[in-house]
Order: sequence, then C-alpha cells, then structure tokens
Amino acid sequence: MMAAAMPLARVQDLARGAENAGFGTVWFTESGRTAYLSCAAAGLATTRVGIGTAIAVAFPRSPMITAKVAWELAESTGGRFTLGLGTQVKAHVERRYSSAYAPPGPRLKEYVLALKAIFRAFRGEERLSFDGDHYSFSLLPAQWSPGPIDVDDPPIYISAVLPWMTRMAGAVCDGIHIHPFHSPQYVTDVQVPNLVEGAAAEGRTIDDVTLVCPAMTAVGDTDEEIAAGRDHARLMIGFYGSTRTYAPVFEHHGFDGVSERLHTLQKEGDLAGMAAVVTDDILDHYTVSATWSELGGVLADRYRGIAPHLRVMTYTAIDHWRRDPEVLARWGDVAKDLGAAT
Repeated sequence: MMAAAMPLARVQDLARGAENAGFGTVWFTESGRTAYLSCAAAGLATTRVGIGTAIAVAFPRSPMITAKVAWELAESTGGRFTLGLGTQVKAHVERRYSSAYAPPGPRLKEYVLALKAIFRAFRGEERLSFDGDHYSFSLLPAQWSPGPIDVDDPPIYISAVLPWMTRMAGAVCDGIHIHPFHSPQYVTDVQVPNLVEGAAAEGRTIDDVTLVCPAMTAVGDTDEEIAAGRDHARLMIGFYGSTRTYAPVFEHHGFDGVSERLHTLQKEGDLAGMAAVVTDDILDHYTVSATWSELGGVLADRYRGIAPHLRVMTYTAIDHWRRDPEVLARWGDVAKDLGAAT
C-alpha cells in the first residue's frame, strides 16, 4: 500500500494494521513530512511487512546522508527496507528545497552509483572512491562509517515515466516505481522495452528489475460507492496529467492535447473543469473500477504478464484507512485474492 507520512504514532498504528491485514509492503511518500522517519516508525512497530519509500526526494540530500539513513533502516528492520528515490519536479527542487535540479536524469543515475559505492565502503569491501560530474566521495574514516550490517544492501528503486529514466532504471537499479498515472498498455509498450534496453546495455535482464505499479482504484459494495471513487480518481488524473512532461502517457492512447488543457485549467484553479476533462474513456484507461469481491481478480488480469517481477500497490487504501481503520481487513482480502489469482 502507498501511505502518506503522518504523525509517527499514527504511522505505527497504520503499519501494524497493514501487517495484520497481510499487505506485502507499506510504501511512504515524501510530502509535508519526511518519508524516512515514517519508515523508521513503521519498521520498529512491525516484524514482517516490508517498508519502503515511494519516493523520497533525492537531490536535496547528499548521497552520503541518504546512504547512512538507508543503511540504518535496513539494519533496524532486518532487511525489510527498500530505498525508493525520485527527482521531484524542477520548481519544487529549486524553490522548495533550494537545491540544484538539472540535468535530473544523469544526476540521478550518478546518485544511484554513488550510493552503491558508499555501501561497498560501509562493508569495508573497498576504499571510498567515487568521482562523478555531480558527486565526489573520497573520505570515510572508520569512526565515521556505520560499518557492515548482517543483511543485504538496501535495494534501490527509482521513479520513472519517460524513456531515458526508464532505461536508466534497467541499467543500474533494483526496481522501478511506475507512476500512479499510467496504463498497463503504456507500461507494456513503452516502459518495459526501455527497461529491457537499459538492462541489456549493462549485461542485465529485466529479471533483475522489479516493477511496482500503484493502482488507482474505485472500489465499493454499491454503484454509488464506486461512482464516488471514480470521481476522486478524475481529480487525481487531472492533477497528475496537468504536468505536461507526462503528456506522452495520454498521447499513447490518442488523448492528444489533454495534458495541455489540464495544465491551463490547473493554472486557473478550475478543479471542476479539470475533472470534467477526464471522461469515462480516459478514466478507464488509467484506473480500475470494481466491487470489493472482484477487485483482486481484476487487478491480476490487468497486470498479468507485463514483467517477470511486478508488484501491485494500492493507491487508495490510505484514504480508506483514515476514514475507517478496520477497512484494512478488506484490503487484506483483496491482497489474498490477488495472490491466489497470480
């Protein structure tokens, strides 16, 4: 499940509920609160469920800081932590974090490679020596190193939508966070071939990369409940689709000009207009509508066969949980149904 960061005591309640319900991983986004502290709280409150960031913003933090935090989270959770990184958009990186942004793709690739070099140095496998265009590391006295840990290095995932970043994920990462605004066809036709190409360039295969797909769902017991979920999904698609960089996700299905219209309406603050742009046809390409009893099977059919290692993430369980913590049990049933169908 995808979860937003929140007060840490609430995070612990959520994590325990998710573990008891049978979720595989709780992924924390970074928004008004840091994703890493939420991961620490969740990890210390549980014993089985996976914990990860989806995503933590990379550039405002030195790779050394990120490496140390990820190392401690991996150790404290017994290897249950996965490090998910992303670039965020230019305005936020420069104006909210006061950090350098460009060029985001090559810089993030170098960030990942630097992390791996730092991990090797933490284990004592080699001296710290990394010299790139954006980051350089050459000093790690023993007293400043956390030292080796008894679990594997934290897997490194990145978020990616467009071809360059997707190829980079295939080349150097353990996994890729597919954007919540996606269709299975876009992933199959565009992202998977680029993952394969990037992996092959480094002597790897797509078997080396895990895909995590956050599914926007409209689920309920009645038509009215499902319709309310669909209306919420229209707003989400309108929000994400207004980022013009993501226009190819619309254009892949012939929805040309939709991103530009959404961007214009977003600048005007016209939320109702944005929702109206997202027709039922558009909605059905990027979301799933089903009853609770059907949802697991529908998700299995939607994502089956896309890649050897693919994990489905619920994008909406956190909203349900805020209204009713007991609803996690229903999501646990969906997880069981999905597992049985795959």
